[in-house]
Amino acid sequence: MALWPKASTARPGGGHGRTPWRAAGVALVALSALSGVGVVGASFHETPQPPQPAVEAAAGFVPTQAPSANPFEHAHLARSEPASISIKRINLRAKIINLGIKSDGTLEVPPLNKAELAGWYSRGPSPGEIGNAVVVGHVTTAKATAVFFKLGLLRPKDAITITRKDGSTAKFTVDGVRSYAKKAFPTDLVYGPSAKPSLRLVTCGGDFNSRIHSYEDNVIVFATAAVP
Repeated sequence: MALWPKASTARPGGGHGRTPWRAAGVALVALSALSGVGVVGASFHETPQPPQPAVEAAAGFVPTQAPSANPFEHAHLARSEPASISIKRINLRAKIINLGIKSDGTLEVPPLNKAELAGWYSRGPSPGEIGNAVVVGHVTTAKATAVFFKLGLLRPKDAITITRKDGSTAKFTVDGVRSYAKKAFPTDLVYGPSAKPSLRLVTCGGDFNSRIHSYEDNVIVFATAAVP
């Protein structure tokens, strides 16, 4: 029996297309790979517990799909693939690769042997376009921390810069950071429409379940294009 629907065939670039899954919550199936669950026999006891979002990072912040009162208050960019991401607070600079949809309908993830890379969902908006651009990354591997290990340390108003392949940069400001149980993954808030250029960074977090070799939560950073 299939555990997930087919992937969306919506055209890339628009913030108002269908999500890559037709039912809310099934994104956790795809994102479970970010926890390292695909590594047979791997032990994660050698890696430290990733930082969790602080209370103040979520306090007063309510993620919403509601459109802005003025959809054009944020300057937006034409479509261009992202090349790298940098976040000063956590001393992060990483290359970004393109990710698509696998034949089983789930989102591809960066290979575990290249866990220093982040991955952009290439069927959605690119960073700087109107809509939610989605970038995912591993939190740990079997023996080391990975690209988004410190994501939970981000705070509201932190800056995120994405360099694009056309030479431009898309700058974002963190609105909030939240942790969600994987069974309650907020699919619409991550992949749904937005009236302004927005960014979603996604990794794993919470407690590590050694029985299934998977973290129990997803940590999500919500960010909006910085206003000049």
